[in-house]
Amino acid sequence: MNFDYKRMFKFEHNVGEKEKKYRLFGGAALIVISIFTAYISLLLIGLVLVATGFSGFCPINAGLNRNTCGIGESPAASDTPEENN
Repeated sequence: MNFDYKRMFKFEHNVGEKEKKYRLFGGAALIVISIFTAYISLLLIGLVLVATGFSGFCPINAGLNRNTCGIGESPAASDTPEENN
């Protein structure tokens, strides 16, 4: 798997709704934990997760050519007869 640096700056939505929720909740939890433990690293990771959750764009996903938009919403829709040929 190659990492494409040029795709990191295109700013296309590549984070799906389910992953957005996980990023927002996980980032918020890390921010709260960092407030009580005074770990700056947890605060920074939490802020990045919240920012990518709100924006819907993750530069790491873009560099790895990953896109989770549309994945997991309707698994029955992917079982169409045209794809099984």
